Amino acid sequence: MSVFRISGQFVDIPHQTIFCAEVQIENGVIVSIQKIREDKTLPFILPGFIDAHVHIESSMLVPSEFARLAVPHGTVATVSDPHEIANVCGMAGVNYMVDNGKQVPFKFYFGAPSCVPATPFETAGGEITVQDIHDLLERKEISYLAEMMNWPGTVNRDPIVMEKIALAQKYGKPVDGHAPGLKGELATKYASAGITTDHECFTKEEALDKIHLGMKIAIREGSAAKNFEALIDLMDDYPDMIMFCSDDKHPDNLAVSHINELVKRAVAKGKYVFDVLKAACVNPVQHYSMEVGQLKVGDPADFILVEDLKDFTVIQTFIDGKKVAENGKTLIEKVPNKIINNFNTSKKRVEEFGLSANGNKVRIIEALDGQLITPEVHGEIIVHDGYAQSNPKSDILKITVVNRYQDVKPAVAFIKNFGLKEGAIASSVGHDSHNIIAVGVDDASICKAVNLLIERKGGVSAVSREEEMVLALPVGGIMSNEDGYQVAEEYTRIDQMAKKMGSKLQSPFMTLSFMALLVIPDLKLSDKGLFDGQKFEFVDVFLP
Repeated sequence: MSVFRISGQFVDIPHQTIFCAEVQIENGVIVSIQKIREDKTLPFILPGFIDAHVHIESSMLVPSEFARLAVPHGTVATVSDPHEIANVCGMAGVNYMVDNGKQVPFKFYFGAPSCVPATPFETAGGEITVQDIHDLLERKEISYLAEMMNWPGTVNRDPIVMEKIALAQKYGKPVDGHAPGLKGELATKYASAGITTDHECFTKEEALDKIHLGMKIAIREGSAAKNFEALIDLMDDYPDMIMFCSDDKHPDNLAVSHINELVKRAVAKGKYVFDVLKAACVNPVQHYSMEVGQLKVGDPADFILVEDLKDFTVIQTFIDGKKVAENGKTLIEKVPNKIINNFNTSKKRVEEFGLSANGNKVRIIEALDGQLITPEVHGEIIVHDGYAQSNPKSDILKITVVNRYQDVKPAVAFIKNFGLKEGAIASSVGHDSHNIIAVGVDDASICKAVNLLIERKGGVSAVSREEEMVLALPVGGIMSNEDGYQVAEEYTRIDQMAKKMGSKLQSPFMTLSFMALLVIPDLKLSDKGLFDGQKFEFVDVFLP
């Protein structure tokens, strides 16, 4: 029988008290909590942190490697939507994530992807049907219906959308939302369809509308989308309705911090520590009926020791009574990771990225640092020999989306704020369908960056005058099967290269990965063309 005891300053979140206690654990379960003499030198004992909405795939790591990097930060569980790999490999991709996650001591709660493919306006590699969703929701390890991105179908009560929601309700599992900017009557129709959460709010006003409709708000702070500052004051009046999430977090960021950073920042802003911990440790467990310990007798021994309730420096992390991290080091051993993929396009020629000019005034995607929304702006490009070219002096660069599932001509448009002065960067992490996206100063560099990824069947690349760099992502073209810390180091180097080439974005590759995300307004590019996310229709690159 495995028995051990931990002493510390016990943080009782439900009763909002702190007292010194000895916690006894037997066979991974808490069997007693006994008060002991007060000792202010003891560490604090808390429930573990939970990421309430994340796409593991965006870390570029398979689940087992994600866990290895997350536990030193006190994360014990995630609410994970596997729709990225589902868009590439369908049900085989979802099964891959579940099976891989089972290999390590970490609590992954996967959802049934609700919108694969996300829209009919792009080419995906996989499909999740209504029958697939039924089969997934029947399974114990599938905990919810993942984000319903088809908000127009939801508010208009599209029969297929409503059938998916009804299946989740039949199995007593919550339905996650995805409704950026929705307020008023539209938000009311969306929530009343049975949607229970949203992680896409970017203003306090929008979030309040949804809270009043009964939706819980996951405050997102990822590598690209950062909504913490805009939304954290909601905690003052609605502590039961708030959770924390990262949504998408690249490996370099995950190696440094996770939900612990949001807890620290919230307390630093003067938020009541018990409200903050409720958002980080309790609310997701209750909402998703997670079997994650809450420091009660009879609970799984999922908890963390931290130095104080200010910086929340994690000393140790325990999951099911097993110590999985200590003093910033993971104790989870690396496991073998299989490769699954779907990559069928052949190498491209430079001339395929040419765009015949119909004038020099164009619609431009405006990339905003820290946001997923991309306003439409207008500007002038350079025309040479009848072909449209980038205008680096005005920071108007060519963007392309290359279909990676079949051989067709790349889609080409223009984008602002990437800031590259030379070369190109490319990624086969391209939400949601994960075609290849590239931004560059000239067609030759764009073609080279794209072909580096095609050769490796996935990854991120950068090409300058002096050098080229690739981080290979052979699992679905979106994840590495290598050691997570090594991937983080390689990603840091290629990120630095992109910035050396002129990009001023905090996370240029993460921002790039969202430029084909059609379900976020305003202007995006799919493999089929330039798309207006407000009107939900294709538009011409050139202005009349």
